Amino acid sequence: QVQLVESGGGLVQTGGSLRLSCSASGITFSVYRMAWYRQSPGKQRELVARISASDNTDYAESVKGRFTISRDNAKNTVWLQMNSLKPEDTAAYYCNADFISLTYWGQGTQVTVSS
Repeated sequence: QVQLVESGGGLVQTGGSLRLSCSASGITFSVYRMAWYRQSPGKQRELVARISASDNTDYAESVKGRFTISRDNAKNTVWLQMNSLKPEDTAAYYCNADFISLTYWGQGTQVTVSS
């Protein structure tokens, strides 16, 4: 059974930092492209950052220079380091694993940035 379990969300003030973690099980983690998406009420889910199996990364324009995605295949874990947080970063953050036609989602973790 595939599981993606996110953790690390919470309430933080503007300018603060959080580190989200996503621990995967039930998949061959190293071959999957991993990503973080976010969704706030009334908005579509949007890509925040992703990292390929070969460690290539790309980011949404809105988070470039502030967020960093990384992975450790030995730990089956992907992280999202979020710095200089802004109120507009407030959302539920979801971990995603994607490989060809297979895609899996975590249950989400809430990030709230107070002004």
